[in-house]
Amino acid sequence: MSEFGQNTAKSKQEVFVIEQKEIAPDIFDLWIETTMAQHAKAGQFISIYPKDKSTLLPRPISICEVNRENDRMRLVYRVQGAGTKEFSSYQKGDKISILGNLGNGFPIEKTKEIKVMMIAGGIGIPPMLQAAKDALGEVIFVVGYRDSNLFLKEDMERYGQVVIATEDGSYGTKGNVIDAIREQKISADVIFSCGPMPMLKAVKQYAQEQGIPAYISLEERMACGVGACLGCVCKTKEVDHHSYVHNTRICADGPVFDAKEVEI
Repeated sequence: MSEFGQNTAKSKQEVFVIEQKEIAPDIFDLWIETTMAQHAKAGQFISIYPKDKSTLLPRPISICEVNRENDRMRLVYRVQGAGTKEFSSYQKGDKISILGNLGNGFPIEKTKEIKVMMIAGGIGIPPMLQAAKDALGEVIFVVGYRDSNLFLKEDMERYGQVVIATEDGSYGTKGNVIDAIREQKISADVIFSCGPMPMLKAVKQYAQEQGIPAYISLEERMACGVGACLGCVCKTKEVDHHSYVHNTRICADGPVFDAKEVEI
């Protein structure tokens, strides 16, 4: 079980939308007002309950950024189905129901006075922003996009150097994040990563080759969000204390894990 950045309190709240805008095709930037921002940890997520009662389950959304002093939380997400399509219609003043803060975050304490590489791809990019804000050492981002719609690029540049790879070669290195790392000869003392599973597998392999500690946030479809349904599990090297088999619950014991602990 992952023990760093653990959430010790979660609650359900009715909160208000502060603002929302589309920052790339089907990518929305939503700010809400909630006291959950005070205790949110980089890498955690919240669940938003759709108002449409035909969509029964809440939708998990990673925490992108928080303003703890003003009780504000930023969520950047992609429209992928009925639930997130509804979320994209929310406007300033709308009231929504959320559950949070959920899951375990990145081990920020491990970044003290060292260089941390934030590797992310696609919708795995947003949670790395707060991780960079909270980091205690030097930060370099290596991020992968499909094309030149470089959402959150300017936000990341406030906290460290940003190296970009695009699948179509329209910006930066043509290829993936590992291609960019090798091309730019980037090195670091620790890796934080979030993104699609093929990318995380490549990051884990790269970290093993280089002997660098890596902490990865697993993106999987979640149902309950609190570890009760066992709908989001992955294989582990150790026996899970909850199910007594070699798996772990991503929503409750993760989503962030030491890459050595999980089989992906």
